[in-house]
Amino acid sequence: MFVHNKRLQYTVRVAGPNPGLANLLLEQFGGPQGELAAAMRYFTQGLAEDDAGRKDMLMDIATEELSHLEVIGTIVGMLNKGAKGQLAEGVEAEAELYRSLTGGGNDSHITSLLYGGGPALVNSAGVPWTAAYIDSIGEPSADLRSNIAAEARAKIVYERLINVTDDPGIQDALRFLMSRELAHQKSFEKALHSMRPNFPQGKLPGLPEFTNTYFNMSQGEGEMRGSWNQGGDWIYVDSPSPAVDGGDGMATVALPDKDGKVLAQMAARTLSDPAADPLTGADIGSGVTKK
Repeated sequence: MFVHNKRLQYTVRVAGPNPGLANLLLEQFGGPQGELAAAMRYFTQGLAEDDAGRKDMLMDIATEELSHLEVIGTIVGMLNKGAKGQLAEGVEAEAELYRSLTGGGNDSHITSLLYGGGPALVNSAGVPWTAAYIDSIGEPSADLRSNIAAEARAKIVYERLINVTDDPGIQDALRFLMSRELAHQKSFEKALHSMRPNFPQGKLPGLPEFTNTYFNMSQGEGEMRGSWNQGGDWIYVDSPSPAVDGGDGMATVALPDKDGKVLAQMAARTLSDPAADPLTGADIGSGVTKK
């Protein structure tokens, strides 16, 4: 059950209309790192979670993300208030109205025209929100790591949005939302490390001869050694060659005799002649005649 409180989780104070900024803020409304994506990610994970502690945490954070969506959507609507009325009533001259909508240098005029100044489930470039943003796989040790990364990406987007506005009220609200991303990262990391073991993900162990091996696949100037490829259990292979399993590196398949015969017939029928040099449409079009 959801019960909506009409007051926002955080007080929003907007200094004045700014359609360009409103369009940029849509990134956190309907974008891949935005609040709707976060809410749906954690909500669907929570519904499938069997651990009582993780389920409670996921549902709490999913619900909070919906409140963050409300904050961002409210800011977008307030920033578009002036444009909304002007577009609806046509009180300004055409040129002046167009300048006010495009002053932000982005697609704010499109957003205002299509959605009437309200928050739409698109990102700042007008790309519609999609469930493809949700990458949950149903394994807590993998999903929690993905959640930590998602919160980190959202924090970075909030930092960038803070840097493109000098409205103190909006900056204040964005700093709150950015800070909550940090709180959620901490919760997810605590939940991850409360699972012992949590690596490797899933149930099956990796093959020892490959789990601890580092292949130097990008060779030449700029090669570096560090804790990611040396020390501990690492086996460093400086010049890997096929096949690392000790085989010949060739792909084979065991076919029934009847399939092998049919494939041989097809190969013979489609055989290329390396000595052929046929006249082609490209040759005719070039105007050059072969001798």
